[in-house]
Amino acid sequence: MGTERPLKYGINPHQREARLIFSGGEFPFAVKNGEPGYINMMDALNAWQLVKELKASLGQPAAASFKHVSPAGAAIGKPLSAEDKAALFLPPDVNPGPLASALLRARGADPVSSFGDFIAVSDPVDAETAGFLAKEVSDGIIAPGYDDEALRILSAKKQGRYVVLQIDPAYEPEGPERREIFGITFEQRRNDAVIGPALLRNIVTRSKELPQEVIENAVVALIALKYTQSNSVAFASQGQAIGIGAGQQSRIHCTRIAADKAETWMLRRHPVMTGAPFADGVTRTEKYNAIDQCIHFDQLTEPEKRELAARFSGKVPRVSTADRTAWFARFRDIVYVSDAFIPFRDNIDRAAALGARYVVQPGGSLRDEDVIEAANEYGMTMVFTGLRLFTH
Repeated sequence: MGTERPLKYGINPHQREARLIFSGGEFPFAVKNGEPGYINMMDALNAWQLVKELKASLGQPAAASFKHVSPAGAAIGKPLSAEDKAALFLPPDVNPGPLASALLRARGADPVSSFGDFIAVSDPVDAETAGFLAKEVSDGIIAPGYDDEALRILSAKKQGRYVVLQIDPAYEPEGPERREIFGITFEQRRNDAVIGPALLRNIVTRSKELPQEVIENAVVALIALKYTQSNSVAFASQGQAIGIGAGQQSRIHCTRIAADKAETWMLRRHPVMTGAPFADGVTRTEKYNAIDQCIHFDQLTEPEKRELAARFSGKVPRVSTADRTAWFARFRDIVYVSDAFIPFRDNIDRAAALGARYVVQPGGSLRDEDVIEAANEYGMTMVFTGLRLFTH
């Protein structure tokens, strides 16, 4: 049977009999702290693959925040801007290193969804990165190593129950991958497609503009989608995924979800939101949730609005529709990426509404010409990769 390791429980607590089985000898990871569960390990192993591929493709430290076997955010370690710091409630004079920046940007993509996440980082964790993570509500982390102080900090989280996994960075699985559903074993070749800038050569629109920063954004989004439950789409900007729509049966629903998240990410950086007058004693998590509610104020019930008002010492911050449109226009590097072909132009219409100027998709739909023409109408640059990235 191979090496075995018991897990805390399965997908649900009543599924007590849960374990890992590895036929290749010793497991390629070590549990440095805590007791992982079934979902922890699914998130950890998928998130690790994502950040390892991002680092290999773009040569920069990478991080991912996973929830329920899909990323809530993924990023490379670009420096934080003043707007990033304000949106993350960080002092303006704090300048995190590349790994810590990747972590903060990955969790800051969708902090409401990242609540209770599992983190992966591409590089050994230092004390600075651990110190930032110590302040967040998270269930665990996987990394290729930890310095002594980082391990001490992380092992103290959650009253000593925080899951800390150390993965062998040289490990590569052998042979096909298998899974069992309802007593039937499925087998397939592992998705070992290599994703990088070379995928982005087939530009099919009249606009051929594809700046280097957009290529970088597209690679981040493509690798994130490789490990996102399908159907899935992502918007990316500034070296990170800013909105991921996962696991919907319809692509337009994926696009709407991802677009809403991307618009929320942009509005978190608006001066009205970064200057919000919070009441004393409001925690960071409560601030993240309150800003999300401010952005979606018109969707709230009256009791929700009263509860929200109590979070502020002044008026609840609002950004008008006109101001939103003007603010979105500032973000000129947004790329819209789909894990499979885009079947109808409604997806392009929604992506254009938030300011996306670039589209990356496999192509291959019977309506490719309609979708290309929609992109041409908006002056977008569209790339066909020829590579589908479904994940189930």
